Amino acid sequence: MKNIFKTIALGVGILSMSSCSDFLDQTSPSEMNTTTVYNNSYYTKLALNKVYGDLTLDQTYSQYIPIVWGLNSDCELVDGLGETSTSTTNNRGAMNYNVIPGWGDISKLWDSMYKIIENANMIIEGVEGSKLLEVDNAEKMTMLQHKGQALTLRGMIYYDLVKFFGDIPFKIETAKPDLSNAYIGKTDRDEIMDQLILDLEEAIEYLPWAGESDYSTEYATKGYAHSLLANIALSRAGWHIREAAKEGYETADFSDPTYPTQRCDAETRTKMYNLAQKHLSAVITSGVHKLNPSIENHWYLINQRKLDETYRENIFEIPMGLAKSSELGYTVGVRINGASDYYGAKGNSSGKLKLTAPYFYSFEKNDLRRDLTCATYQLKETDKVLKEEMLGNTPFALYCAKWDIRKMTKEWRDAAKSAGEAKCMTGINVVRMRYPQVLLMYAEVVNELSGPDGVGDAGISARDALKEVHKRAFKEANKNTSVQQIDAISSKEDFFSAIVDENAWELAGEGFRKFDLIRWNLLSSKIDDFKTAYKAELDNGTYPEKLYFKYKPDTYEIDMSSVCWYQEPEDKTGYESKDFFGKEKTATTQTQLTENLPLISAGLNATVTNRYLLPIASSSISDSNGTLYNSYGYTN
Repeated sequence: MKNIFKTIALGVGILSMSSCSDFLDQTSPSEMNTTTVYNNSYYTKLALNKVYGDLTLDQTYSQYIPIVWGLNSDCELVDGLGETSTSTTNNRGAMNYNVIPGWGDISKLWDSMYKIIENANMIIEGVEGSKLLEVDNAEKMTMLQHKGQALTLRGMIYYDLVKFFGDIPFKIETAKPDLSNAYIGKTDRDEIMDQLILDLEEAIEYLPWAGESDYSTEYATKGYAHSLLANIALSRAGWHIREAAKEGYETADFSDPTYPTQRCDAETRTKMYNLAQKHLSAVITSGVHKLNPSIENHWYLINQRKLDETYRENIFEIPMGLAKSSELGYTVGVRINGASDYYGAKGNSSGKLKLTAPYFYSFEKNDLRRDLTCATYQLKETDKVLKEEMLGNTPFALYCAKWDIRKMTKEWRDAAKSAGEAKCMTGINVVRMRYPQVLLMYAEVVNELSGPDGVGDAGISARDALKEVHKRAFKEANKNTSVQQIDAISSKEDFFSAIVDENAWELAGEGFRKFDLIRWNLLSSKIDDFKTAYKAELDNGTYPEKLYFKYKPDTYEIDMSSVCWYQEPEDKTGYESKDFFGKEKTATTQTQLTENLPLISAGLNATVTNRYLLPIASSSISDSNGTLYNSYGYTN
């Protein structure tokens, strides 16, 4: 009998992975009993490694969560346009909010995530019953650190499940042999988040900071527990579509009559804002995590699979294995269109995650993040020459340049070449929290509590925190000019809008934007704004009909400083040109405007207002012994 909560055996054999860290060794005796495991810190670590190992599956954090399930937002799109966007049984349709419970990927993620939860529950209970806690010594501290990691990782998993599905089964004990706790119904997500906050407060007491006790940012550390707790607190205070109206909650103006969009009362919100501020301030004042002064170097190190032990901007990154896991740089990233002598017969990347023309043009001209985030080109090998090619009139299909195989190691290139036609996993770590997110959340809560110039527990104002993120994106000569608009903001409302914009410029493509928009109740309106902006910018001439650019001397690499993004050059000598976004305005068949644009995210409000949550899979419902069901207008 299949059940999502069935006990997972500890002895699962060996998972061999090449990673920045070696802690994914999962060798353990297959018949080892739990008493032996949890009275030995080394064996407990092996059990914990199983939890980390399952975070590297395609259906968890190697592909689904960081690349696909964070789509669509106002600036990020799944690569499903036209008819593919209306499919109900693949991710191209699902991320345009057209999905049915029969889509097979739902149960794959659901089962894998609950398997990780079960393993985490085993560790937590095992440590709590361990004799090693009876004596105050180094072994006790190590065991409690293992428990702290398990609590934090379980919290991350449950929080992601809540973001995807809403109210879900919540089980924080191991499965019982008699199956008495195997079939459980849904728990209200507010209750889940309240418990996760308590769990993380406990975990914080046990965990070291990154850089202490041999902990790197590939471990769940004190910094990540603080940051995750703050993120959950803000979500607890934010907006959610509900299965039914909750008494005492505030209902949004844009809301479904049957499945209302609500948030908690003002007193609870203030409590959550203060809680978030406390934990964000702990990260800021610790000095452990900082912004890398070079945004270019930050992304170079990620592509190189090198941990930044100087700034530790990545607060937690899931360790992946070269040729074993991670589709960052393959399913998302600068595209290699077809086979290449440089990067192998398979080619790279499929570019499942796309960015948009209005997003590209929203950046200030000197913002370094624009070209580090948006690739308006692809790579293609012709006659043994690998060349950058401008994409043309593809306003909803820009690639995400944060992951770029040209920045990856020779080790990866060699593995990709030897893989032939097979897919070669990049081994690039999946980042689950960055220091810019901490600063932006801090700016948000301090502004909410006391305005842009209010000073929070970290000793800096909301304005200071926002400016720190924004200034980093500009060269030294442009830094002071870049923050003039932030300096001029006076109202809380305008300052919040600036935070929302900065969130997009800093985090697009990383799997976070959609869920921030949801808790702000801005997902639907911001998607509408994106569509309106495209039409307006097409009409007012923001987009050139032809894009003029030059290649660097004696290379096939586009000189990005030469690109005429805003108007044609007076003297076109020496320029290459390509039909561009503005061509749509005079096109005989306006495919982008009249066919593709209306179908993007069209399912979000088609049947139920704000239906961004996914259904529970039909197979999970049939396996639940009658305890689970679908809401939000989905059938079982």
